[in-house]
Amino acid sequence: MNLRYLLLISILVTACVFPSLVLADESQEVKTYKAQCDQGKAGACFVLGAMYDEGKVVTQDVAQAVALYRKACDGGNALGCANLGVMYEDGNGVTKDVAQAVAFYRKACDGRSALGCSNLGLMHEDGRGVKQDSFQAVALYRKACDGGEVRSAVGCANLGVMYEDGNGVTKDIFQAAEFYRKACDGGEAMGCFNLGVMYDKGTGVKQDSFQAVELYRKACDGGEAVGCFNLGVAYYKGIGVKQSNTEALNYYGKACDLKNEGGCEEYATMKKKMRLN
Repeated sequence: MNLRYLLLISILVTACVFPSLVLADESQEVKTYKAQCDQGKAGACFVLGAMYDEGKVVTQDVAQAVALYRKACDGGNALGCANLGVMYEDGNGVTKDVAQAVAFYRKACDGRSALGCSNLGLMHEDGRGVKQDSFQAVALYRKACDGGEVRSAVGCANLGVMYEDGNGVTKDIFQAAEFYRKACDGGEAMGCFNLGVMYDKGTGVKQDSFQAVELYRKACDGGEAVGCFNLGVAYYKGIGVKQSNTEALNYYGKACDLKNEGGCEEYATMKKKMRLN
């Protein structure tokens, strides 16, 4: 399954991206962003839009976020265009319009936003708002993975899926493993999980249960439910780790908390057995 990003730049990240905008006093910080946005600084508009989108420092207001992303996009900020595309795709703060989403993703991608390219690739792969075209999807995922203002780990993960499935490219499990590795190194939890499965099965890489466990752990820590579930299985069976029902129960519980049905079922089964014993 390929992934769609719903990325917003957190306040901590913006401190790195726009260090001159960050001030100690939050109220003064917002005033500074607003003043700089009013002066035509598109980056400040984007940061302020992300604040309103997430409800960080300010009261959440998605309509205001849309207006600020639009201003950022109009001012040449590609990330503003990308996030505006997400708003249109989801119908968040605006009337849902996939054609508009595609247009903003394209504008973002043309502006060297890796995130925009990745999302535009998914639209082409699924045929939403554009004609279905797996070859174009691959090209866009590759562009996203190669970089822009920053490499899109999601783009790398999606490219890995295309190579593993032979969708839009010649099937190549070795290439799939490499792109999953890039995605994982870039912080994409599903990339870590997919690479873990490859190590588990010895597909595209040398079979290594210990490495698989570490990748499942990284995926789980990144909020990927199936990573937690597979880690639970590993502890329950003692594969790649020392057998531990306590740890198995812990990771099944984490998977369940992340809405993984299998995790909930295994957690309930283990709890029942423990009560009976």
